[in-house]
Amino acid sequence: MADASAPAGGLGTFERWLSLWVAGAIVAGLVLGNLAPGLFAGLARMEVASVNLPVAVLIWAMVYPMMVGVDFGSIRRVGEEPRGLIITLVVNWLIKPFTMAALGVLFFEYVFAGLIPSEDAQAYLAGVILLGAAPCTAMVFVWSNLTRGDPTYTLVQVSVNDLIMVVAFAPIVALLLGVTDIVVPWDTLLLSVLLYIVVPLAAGILTRNRLVAQGGEAAVEAFRDRIKPLTMAALLITVVLLFGFQGEKILANPLVIVLIAVPLLIQSYGIFAIAYGAARALRVPFDIAAPCAMIGTSNFFELAVAVAISLFGLNSGAALATVVGVLVEVPVMLSLVAFANRTRHWFPERTRRP
Repeated sequence: MADASAPAGGLGTFERWLSLWVAGAIVAGLVLGNLAPGLFAGLARMEVASVNLPVAVLIWAMVYPMMVGVDFGSIRRVGEEPRGLIITLVVNWLIKPFTMAALGVLFFEYVFAGLIPSEDAQAYLAGVILLGAAPCTAMVFVWSNLTRGDPTYTLVQVSVNDLIMVVAFAPIVALLLGVTDIVVPWDTLLLSVLLYIVVPLAAGILTRNRLVAQGGEAAVEAFRDRIKPLTMAALLITVVLLFGFQGEKILANPLVIVLIAVPLLIQSYGIFAIAYGAARALRVPFDIAAPCAMIGTSNFFELAVAVAISLFGLNSGAALATVVGVLVEVPVMLSLVAFANRTRHWFPERTRRP
């Protein structure tokens, strides 16, 4: 997962400063959106079945390389240490979506009621719900690497989560969005899951199998290293587009970014505390405990952004909330990586297989 400029066990130069690049992309989007509103209006109209084509291409550029890195054959190793997987699944599917929805309702409908119009509050609530229901698929490999986690077991956790996400994401989101009185277009929601999980997952598996047949895991890593710049560029261009579409609205009320970030920050640190605390109580080895807590804390923000756009539109508050999630996640996760490394002694160590 690290590029040539990365120190052993660390992030590459670009990933290390990802928060800065995302912030720069946000500024660029705001400026361009106000300087060239006609251009962004034209891009916004490029839709098929509620899916914006430019953004769909960019989302694919982010999701597909991640799916290539998922080794479903590693699921057979789950029996080695089931406690870490159990914690991950309980946190991701029985706790995290519902605590995110609860925090969203608390802040957007009550605490911030006098600061946000009711219609906008419902849209921001929908966005954070989409983030809470989408556990991390790719960046967790980076966080696992930074904590010297077991890479194979991390693959097990991610692989099982992806399998569950294919069938559970849509029903959970529909249930929680229904609670907020937002009408859920099931056809669009299911189409989003198909486009942004099932299809790239199938393409990733086919690509991975072909690469492994040609040169083993080294070929897979070489392929991912080659396309990593494309992935990062797609992320930043997506942020530019989304903030360009939202430019006038954000500049009219910049406080909204801070307000959306508040429940996201509380959710992130709270979920980490639950997962990490459970792992400590169950004496899960550190190289499994740290990644399992990171998976629950981090979000599959690419999917959340894509579904928000498909369901509510490029100019929606829901799409804005999911993009704020991108801005918040990297610094939060880096702080949690630092905390985990400082508390390694809380957990038993185990000898990893070569």
